Amino acid sequence: MTLRFCRYCDEPITDPDDAVHLWHEESMSGPRRDVWAHREHVGLVEPDTAQAVSLPWRSVEGTPVTASLLFSNAGERAVNRVVFNRLAWRPALDTVGVPRGRENGMHALRHFYASVLLDAGENIKALSEYLGHHDPGFTLRTYTHLMPSSEKRTREAVNGAFEDGPKTDDGPTTAQGA
Repeated sequence: MTLRFCRYCDEPITDPDDAVHLWHEESMSGPRRDVWAHREHVGLVEPDTAQAVSLPWRSVEGTPVTASLLFSNAGERAVNRVVFNRLAWRPALDTVGVPRGRENGMHALRHFYASVLLDAGENIKALSEYLGHHDPGFTLRTYTHLMPSSEKRTREAVNGAFEDGPKTDDGPTTAQGA
């Protein structure tokens, strides 16, 4: 028996009586394929046109650029995170002996992304937009522990200001020499 997946929920359809054939579609990577759905999801499925995404380019305010999805499911749609977790991520963790849990979940990759950007000096407002947060304050509260310490930058700024000594003859010892 051929394993069929519901176009709406990406779950396998295990009961043949629950499988409803919706249509045939062209594939970018091979022959035409059949689109199926669970009987209860038939009215919720629409023809898929989400093979590309448009996102701002070069900056948060940049002109949107449309690009093909790098990863897609069998229907060439955006990967469903729940399905990816269950069918790929968790089995991969099990294979290499990494314990399952929030600290090793897909959400950890989101935090890794945020920490890389913060370490590179990205500002909280931009990071907030990249992560889809509506409030930069939420982003700051969530990631403040990952932000580089300002103590070193403060010391360097003050040292830089006095690096070659005073640029003028005024200062704390000027009055004493009079």
